[in-house]
Amino acid sequence: MKHNHEFRDAVHVFVTLDSDERCVVDARPFQRLRQIHQRAASYLVFPGATHRRFEHSLGVMHLAGVVFDVVMHPSNVHYLIRPEMPGDHQLGYWRRVVRLAALCHDIGHLPFSHAAEHDLLPKGWNHERLTFDLINSQEMRQIFQNSVPPINPDHVAKIAIGPKKLSEFAPDIAFSVWETLLSEIIVGDAFGVDRIDYLLRDAYHAGVVYGRFDHHRLLQTLRILPRSDQESDSSEPWLGIEAGGLEAAEAMSLARYFMYKQVYFHHVRRAYDIHLKDFLKDWLKGYFPTNSEDHLRYTDNEVMAALLGAARDSSLAGHVHAKRFVERQHFKRLYERSPTDQKINRSAVDLIFDSLVAEFGADSIRRDSYPPRAAALDFPVLRADNSIESSLNLSETLQKIPSATFDLILCDRTILANATSFLKSNREKIITPVEEVAS
Repeated sequence: MKHNHEFRDAVHVFVTLDSDERCVVDARPFQRLRQIHQRAASYLVFPGATHRRFEHSLGVMHLAGVVFDVVMHPSNVHYLIRPEMPGDHQLGYWRRVVRLAALCHDIGHLPFSHAAEHDLLPKGWNHERLTFDLINSQEMRQIFQNSVPPINPDHVAKIAIGPKKLSEFAPDIAFSVWETLLSEIIVGDAFGVDRIDYLLRDAYHAGVVYGRFDHHRLLQTLRILPRSDQESDSSEPWLGIEAGGLEAAEAMSLARYFMYKQVYFHHVRRAYDIHLKDFLKDWLKGYFPTNSEDHLRYTDNEVMAALLGAARDSSLAGHVHAKRFVERQHFKRLYERSPTDQKINRSAVDLIFDSLVAEFGADSIRRDSYPPRAAALDFPVLRADNSIESSLNLSETLQKIPSATFDLILCDRTILANATSFLKSNREKIITPVEEVAS
């Protein structure tokens, strides 16, 4: 029986896996990812972006194995970290856990991925919690138990989700320092391979170059480092980098910023997300199911079939929203947050949105936004003299990369001309502070 298997991959050329990993790939939770688009309805704007979470998860597994091999190589482990490391005989087990966790990290995603997760799951639920339940399902636990050596599903779940997200729904589950470090390989803000793969893969399929960077150089310079090179300080391990890879890390951060601005936040893609979410609310009459068996029955295929049916039949729930989605009658961009308007009034977008809703109705005006988040990534950097320095002390580029954000008002295309005229005539009056108007 063949023990090693290969997938051809558009990004990594070949992804190799063993028979135990192949069993996970063949399982229902993973096969379902063949029917989940990686970037929701982005393919309606970027026609090549039809890739799925199936191949992304294979890519994340591949990269997780590469990173593990690099950072665990004896010559790459900092002397202050060695006491925190498990014995050599345990590293083989943990390498398997990391690769399996990478495979499973997305199995809980809803149809069309993030497009409507916040509004279409009950309070306290997200795709990470669904992932946790699927990893611990009888089907998956049996696969892990039959692996050689047997794999603890709890280890897989913890490494796949990470302490930050897991604490939101399972606060009693504790992480060791080692488990926290391994989860950073997959979901870390700085060098998580989930992010590395989706930037490269999304850019490739969308046909843009914004997401490309020298990931080979980046991966080969990753290191497990203490936050400080002072023995008196905490030697808790962090995923850091050798100084020679700092430019590659800068390039990845810039790639992420530009991908968000140009692809993920594209105004037409955001409009389709709104119409999809509105349709799903009507179609589901509530929420997606959280039971694992029911969850597995929902993919993009079922949703797309329902969209097509509702678009053709005005008697079906969600007809108006489905018609907008299917027939490309999406809402149009009317206004975006303006630095000039913000200087006049920090609440300019709120005031303009409220005025437009009052004039044209809530059904014809929608708002979509993404608040600014901390952009600067702080990680340890190993310099040529073996000293360790914060990345923010060494890189002006990392300090200055802005946070990707947007605040957007869209309107029904049938009122675009009237709404544009209204805004042109009234914008200044709307946003001028009351005390200035009175004076």
